[in-house]
Amino acid sequence: MGATATVERVVLGEGRSPRRALFADTHHPCLGSGRALPYSANRGKKSVNRQALDELKQQIPLLDYLQAQDWQPVRPLSGGRWMGLCPLHSDHKPSFLVDPGKSLFYCYGCGRGGDVIRFAEIYHDVKFPQALALLRQWRGLAPLLQQATDFYRMQLHRHGEAVAYLHQRGVRSPELIEHMRIGYAPGGGCMRAWLLQSGYPLSALRQAGLVTSLGYDAYVHRIVFPLEGNLYGRSLSPSAPPHRFLPGAKGGLYAWAQAQSYPEVILVEGLFDYAVLWQAGFHNVTCSLGTHLNARQFRQLCDGPRAVCLTFDADGNGSGQHAAQCLSRSLRERGIPTRLVSLPEGHDPNSFFVGGGTAHEFQRLLERACL
Repeated sequence: MGATATVERVVLGEGRSPRRALFADTHHPCLGSGRALPYSANRGKKSVNRQALDELKQQIPLLDYLQAQDWQPVRPLSGGRWMGLCPLHSDHKPSFLVDPGKSLFYCYGCGRGGDVIRFAEIYHDVKFPQALALLRQWRGLAPLLQQATDFYRMQLHRHGEAVAYLHQRGVRSPELIEHMRIGYAPGGGCMRAWLLQSGYPLSALRQAGLVTSLGYDAYVHRIVFPLEGNLYGRSLSPSAPPHRFLPGAKGGLYAWAQAQSYPEVILVEGLFDYAVLWQAGFHNVTCSLGTHLNARQFRQLCDGPRAVCLTFDADGNGSGQHAAQCLSRSLRERGIPTRLVSLPEGHDPNSFFVGGGTAHEFQRLLERACL
């Protein structure tokens, strides 16, 4: 028998600086004073297995995680390093330094830096244990969700009721269906059987929320849209809850990597709103999956010089327009020009196009939008 490896444990909040303990071999001079604590779990006596942390960071390269959050490198530096806009604050010139070799970051604008765990803490506004949980989920969930997405996409054109529903909602373009990677969940245990055959244990499917505690498929008779780290399912049946997500965050703005390159973006509430606008040629559209933006979605809208056209539902009770007005005020406080698009009463962008509206007519609504 060989010698048993010693597992080093770091106790946050006791004795010597945790920054020095955790970054002894990888400290970057721009990360600041050695007295500063690297993670937010700096007050109790939480025992952390350093080996487990190092393994997690090796499994999730910082650059991969940043790019999964829509961060784009702008300028290469020596030593394989990169500069880009900071995703942690409203940044107008590249100030965010990434060193992929050391998996460290530092922002010259907001002065924050660290490793992938520290980035997850700040970016998602969570404490150390929650950041670890998010990273572990991201590491294990991505391939599982990709398999589920592939299965649902294969099912779409095998089920006439799914295609008919898409046509009913104005979604007809094969290019759009490919772009949004739309699929269909038929139910009946098909997805569970597929993933079990692919080698995933039932416990992983339950933990991801793809099957229920009783082992049934969680998505049944639903059009499925893959999101960033989640799935949205729209029920075909009027007797079932219309909307379903997996447990966890809904992520950032939908298809933001494409929309963010435009000087003006159109923000809508729902994915079917997004679908008909993209199909009509408005590729500067993005979707917040509801009227209440999370912190990350709001930061995305503010991360560059652009105007925003808020195109929320014209509900009979006025809730959509009220939410648009509140969001407009918040964006203007950050220096983001906004316009409120007035749809015909009782309509959302999807019903506007399904009801016979044209791209030319919608363009006129954009031009008439009030500042």
